[in-house]
Amino acid sequence: MHCVYLLKSIKNHDLYIGCTSNIKQRLAMHNQNKAYHTKKYGPWKLIYCECFISKKDAYQREKSLKLHAQGLRRLKERLRNTLMA
Repeated sequence: MHCVYLLKSIKNHDLYIGCTSNIKQRLAMHNQNKAYHTKKYGPWKLIYCECFISKKDAYQREKSLKLHAQGLRRLKERLRNTLMA
């Protein structure tokens, strides 16, 4: 199982999108400052996750969220109350 996830920084409320096959381990890496792109902004909270059987589908979804503003905007609209918390 491969997951696309959305993290929110507790420190400055930045968002981070990633993809992994082990969500618990990956979140721990982010919070232990072992992930290069997120180590400055932790701690992180998992706020959204989509799971796929196909690794290729998961990475395509991650890419679409990162590269296409409309996809991320729609996800933020769905998570409006979660993002305000």
